[in-house]
Amino acid sequence: MSISFNNIPAGLRVPLFYAEMDNSAANSGNSTLRTLVIGQVNAGHVHADIGKLTLCSRTEQAAEIGGTGSVLHSMHASYKRNDSFGTVWVLPVDINAGAAAAGSITVSGAATASGVITLYVAGQRVQVAVVAGDTVAALAAAIAAAINASTSLPVTAAVDGSTPAKVNVTAKFKGLLGDDITLQLNRLGTAGGEALPAGVALTLAQPTGGAGAPDLAAALAAVGDEPFEFIIHPFTDAASLNALRDWMNDTAGRWSWVKQLYGHCYAAKRGTLGDLVAFGSARNDPHHTVHGFEPQVPQPAWEVAAAYGARTAVFISADPARPTQTGVLTGIDAAPAGQRFMLDERQTLLTSGVATAYVEGGEYRIERAITTYQKNAFGAEDDSYLDSETLHTSAHVLRTLKARITSKYPRHKLANDGTRYGPGQAIVTPVVIRGELIAAYRELEYLGIVENADAFQQNLIVERSTTNPNRLDVLFPPDYVNQLRVFALLNQFRLQYSTLDA
Repeated sequence: MSISFNNIPAGLRVPLFYAEMDNSAANSGNSTLRTLVIGQVNAGHVHADIGKLTLCSRTEQAAEIGGTGSVLHSMHASYKRNDSFGTVWVLPVDINAGAAAAGSITVSGAATASGVITLYVAGQRVQVAVVAGDTVAALAAAIAAAINASTSLPVTAAVDGSTPAKVNVTAKFKGLLGDDITLQLNRLGTAGGEALPAGVALTLAQPTGGAGAPDLAAALAAVGDEPFEFIIHPFTDAASLNALRDWMNDTAGRWSWVKQLYGHCYAAKRGTLGDLVAFGSARNDPHHTVHGFEPQVPQPAWEVAAAYGARTAVFISADPARPTQTGVLTGIDAAPAGQRFMLDERQTLLTSGVATAYVEGGEYRIERAITTYQKNAFGAEDDSYLDSETLHTSAHVLRTLKARITSKYPRHKLANDGTRYGPGQAIVTPVVIRGELIAAYRELEYLGIVENADAFQQNLIVERSTTNPNRLDVLFPPDYVNQLRVFALLNQFRLQYSTLDA
């Protein structure tokens, strides 16, 4: 008997009909690309899922886990505004030692006319009704009450009783992230119907003094070997980024040969051009994309990161090799005109390991989601991992090959080329696997993931190990399809073609 059965024994004597199932040639499934959102919870908030990996499909659930207005809560909301379909898991983290950022709103003028104070906290609008004759104390109390009534805000407010009247605004959570909360007044201006009532005078002091960061190395242990393609987090301090770098690395991390989990990290950072260039120049991680944005963007970094990662997840899930540029970040407002990074400044960011966005049609859009990787081990310039799409394409190709080999050849014997075995035997030789890999490559080429199949075939090496007879060694040299990034045209105009040019 030459056909290899998995279960039906060769010496079976009892009549008559027996059948076993073999799905090795039927697998055509695609991996579900899951998202992990790592977010901070409110100080003092207690929930059983803090520190645990948790499936979280609804933003209301994220609010329960992290507390209303927490970083986790607003990240989940921002993610779902941009990807309503994706599978989202959360890892809630807390900070034991640290301080909450605090700012203030000083009221120094009483109202001489009725109207509305329009305040923006972390990009969310808070409106306060004003009646002519309201004193500074009454205005301060009304502002504090309006802020506290908006439970989705990342802050609480309290009147401190000083003169002039002051409303202290404090982050609901400890840590450096609190310094990214913005306070803005009448952001839409008079053209948008926003102006202070006559007599009212307000002075805003931006929240500062946040201190502390979570122990991410300990928190990430809760993820285990669960696969995630998109890992979104709000932390850009060196210790947190280093912990994530080590967790993702190619040697022993999620991109290593022993784990093969893959995935890519997304974060965002507010800053001036100089701040962001200094930040990017200090990083060199192929598994991280950090979007740098202007100080005047109203939403906090964690919401920007969630939107950037979510829009990327939508595009990459549809096609891992297609560029993510032009993707709209729903819920994120651009900095005012004149305060946005210009073309040459965005070019500087993109040569410093910082991903960019731009504004077109009134929408805030992904421009180029590069990684922070810039140099090789010898300090030489290296663009091999410049774009995040390269990493997503690599993961897609490797998962495709793994699924194909493990489905079709899970319990096969290995023999040399030229071995004369019977039809149906569960045996492979190097040439059989070579043919399988070429066929897989042709399919990937048809799907627009790779190119140059003939060159690939010429450079593909499949050989049996000379030191281990049970091992097959493969040099797999794919040529990934590229993205259209630059269209350069020379407009060599004429005022009129002469007869000599015809």
